[in-house]
Amino acid sequence: MDDLNQVKQRIAQLRAEINHHNYRYYVLDSPEISDAEYDELMRELKQLEEQYPQFLTPDSPTQRVGAAPVEAFGVVEHPLPLLSLGNAFAKDELVAWYNRTSKLVAGKQFDFVCEHKIDGLAVALTYVDGRLTIGATRGDGFRGENITQNLKTIRSIPLSILKEAPPRFEVRGEVFLPKAGFNKLNQERAEEGLPLFANPRNAAAGSVRQLDPRVTAKRTLDIYIYGLGYSEGKATPPTHWETMEYLKSLGFKVNPNNRLLTSIEQVEEFHHTWVERRESLPYEADGIVVKVNQLDLQDRLGNIGHEPRWAIAYKFPAIQGTTHLIDIGISVGRTGTLNPYAILEPVSVGGVTIKSAALHNEDDVRRKDIRIGDTVVVQRAGEVIPQVVGPVISKRTGKEKIFTMPRHCPVCGAETIQPEGEAMSRCTNAACPAQVQERLEHFVSRGGMDIRGIGESNSAMLLQEGLVKNVADLYDLKDKKEQIVKLERMAEKSVSNILNAIENSKQRPLSRVIFALGILHIGEEIAELLAKHLGSIDSLANASREELLSIPAVGPKIADSIAAFFRQEENRKIIKRLKDAGVKLEEERVKPEELPLTGMEFLITGRLEAFSRQEAEAMIKALGGSTGSSVTKKTTYLVIGADPGSKLTRAQELGTKLLTEEELTRLLRQTA
Repeated sequence: MDDLNQVKQRIAQLRAEINHHNYRYYVLDSPEISDAEYDELMRELKQLEEQYPQFLTPDSPTQRVGAAPVEAFGVVEHPLPLLSLGNAFAKDELVAWYNRTSKLVAGKQFDFVCEHKIDGLAVALTYVDGRLTIGATRGDGFRGENITQNLKTIRSIPLSILKEAPPRFEVRGEVFLPKAGFNKLNQERAEEGLPLFANPRNAAAGSVRQLDPRVTAKRTLDIYIYGLGYSEGKATPPTHWETMEYLKSLGFKVNPNNRLLTSIEQVEEFHHTWVERRESLPYEADGIVVKVNQLDLQDRLGNIGHEPRWAIAYKFPAIQGTTHLIDIGISVGRTGTLNPYAILEPVSVGGVTIKSAALHNEDDVRRKDIRIGDTVVVQRAGEVIPQVVGPVISKRTGKEKIFTMPRHCPVCGAETIQPEGEAMSRCTNAACPAQVQERLEHFVSRGGMDIRGIGESNSAMLLQEGLVKNVADLYDLKDKKEQIVKLERMAEKSVSNILNAIENSKQRPLSRVIFALGILHIGEEIAELLAKHLGSIDSLANASREELLSIPAVGPKIADSIAAFFRQEENRKIIKRLKDAGVKLEEERVKPEELPLTGMEFLITGRLEAFSRQEAEAMIKALGGSTGSSVTKKTTYLVIGADPGSKLTRAQELGTKLLTEEELTRLLRQTA
């Protein structure tokens, strides 16, 4: 495909297809192709844009993720202010707003559009000639932050419009983090010892205000468009409801729960319905927004201060209650984390009886000073699992007990560890029943033993049928073929393929086995370092802390994790069974003088994109190289990242060889 016109046409075709499938998947929730087919389209487009950069444009689907971090957010002046809403907390306040509105329009009839008041972050999106050019926060209503690059990572925001649109226009919407994504994000932050987000709104705001868009891209943000800010060069519909239908036709995501209503009684009924059903929503909402539908009446009503007269937020009642904290229990997560939870005296909150609530981790319990026996405030803020907000200190009697995390797993009795700098304690037993499925899935994954055919569903089925209790049991399945064939979706051929994959996995290199064991903090790169420096699983199991710390990139946290893993008798039994089954647990140990970068000194200047400076230096050292702190005649290579400092000038004066980050990556891969 060397003809430039053909290339340009193919790129345009791919972009159109990908935009179409993004719209089907992220807006309509009705995909037409598989993830693999979608990935193949993206792969081809990326390849063509890299080969022909002259055809790369800012609105390409490939530009949603990966832009370099910005130093600071610029300021955007809003052509029309983004106003805040007045609130109504009871029916009489809603009726009072309606009566005031009716008088101001001299008794003219009007409809209402009712929408959920989603707990997120208001943004304004400006499109010029069909392309997204600016995305900004509400800010103070008149001036917001330019977060265009971050908003481009949200797949439900179109980068370009699917059909003819006004030459220049602005839409307004609410960026939010769905409940499932919020709970997952907080769980991950708790496990990493990071502060938890208080609510989905804080999480959404924190996500879109990252200086690095790649952080934003990792979070499952979504958006619903709730209005047209302004439009130039083309007429738009006369009512808010018709405008929303028009924006939907342009490819914007509009909340399907919006309703057009004709009376204030219907508005009250809509509100009452969602007070009862709010827990079924996939997002957090704290009320409904009631808007006058006719846009000419909106203009006539105008604003008072920073609030429009033509709209009001009718809030849901608060969902909190107080009760007695009887005890703090411990559940063990699928990754071995010990998760404290509150055992409560039953209390009705928002029409639901609550007997237990989440406490996240030991640090969270200490920070909130929650004690066994306390009277506590319990909240249902839309999450599936209620949370303990904090204690009512004024009701303490002095008999309350301070909570401490158990030193042994409540499920299997194995030792627990709390790595330095982390908030979560963990069970160290690879055979712990509470985490065996997660460990099994990790063991068979592509980066681990790469056993095709045993995914999440088959792992669960093998465990449920008692055919597997830990990863070593996989190598006994060849004697249970008849039992496996009888299971659901297990035909003769597929079972044979699985058994062949298990047999082939015995020849995986030692580094893959170390990674597959799921030792805390041991990723693929660290596993390769351990295999090269120690040569066998036995050497790893028996290595002293000092020996481990002498290996590049292995710090106290990793060394302690390895020691804790091999202290467990169950883990050693699994290793022995793997050895007896014929799994390769040794490889030739590389002598330091034989490493490919021996004798070379590297120095890094500037910011690297693909990995941190510490990671790059660890990989260099693992291959025998050394790293320096200043450019000298001994410096073999100066690696240049973004914004290099004075070291570059010094290297040029000395004639030191220069490497880009891409060239360093290629060198490390070729010599690894």
